[in-house]
Amino acid sequence: MFRRLISFVVLIWLFGFLWFAIALPGPLPNTVRTDTIIVLTGSQGRIEHALDVLKAGKAPRLLVSGVGREVTGHDFATEFRVPRRLMKCCVTLGYQAYDTRSNATEAAQWVTRHHARSVRLVTADWHMRRAALELGRELPSGVKVEYDAVPSQPSLTALMLEYLKLLARVALNLAGR
Repeated sequence: MFRRLISFVVLIWLFGFLWFAIALPGPLPNTVRTDTIIVLTGSQGRIEHALDVLKAGKAPRLLVSGVGREVTGHDFATEFRVPRRLMKCCVTLGYQAYDTRSNATEAAQWVTRHHARSVRLVTADWHMRRAALELGRELPSGVKVEYDAVPSQPSLTALMLEYLKLLARVALNLAGR
C-alpha cells in the first residue's frame, strides 16, 4: 500500500512537471491594452519587450521591478535606448525588489498608487506562473493581470528548480502563509 501511494505521488509530480515544462505561457496578443506594464528584471529580453509594448501605446506607464541600486535612470535609458521624454513620463525604476515575492510587493504598491485596474505582467515564460501567483496575492482585488511571457529556452535544471519553487509556494498558500 505504501509503495503504491509513493508511486502515485511520484507519477502526479512527474505529470505536473511535464505539463509545466511543455505548456509554458506565451506572449500576449499585441491587441491587448492595459493600464500598466510591470516587468520583472532577470533574463534577457524582458525589459526590451516591455519597452516595445510601452512604445506601441499598449499601456501608458511601466514599472521595472528589481532594478539594481547602482543603476541610475540615465544608465537604464542609455542601455535600453529609452528617449528622455519616455523615461520622464512613463518609466518607473523599482529598486526595492530582490526576489519574486518582493517584486510582487513592490508592484502591488505601485499599482495601488497609480489606481490601475489592469496590469500586463512581463517576465520569462518559465517564471510566469510563480510571478503571477505572487503578484495575485499582493494586488488589490479587482485588478486584472494579463500574462505576457517572453519566450526563452530554459535548461531542464532551471525548469525543475522553478517547478519546485512553484509547488512550494502553492503549498505555503494552501497552508495560509
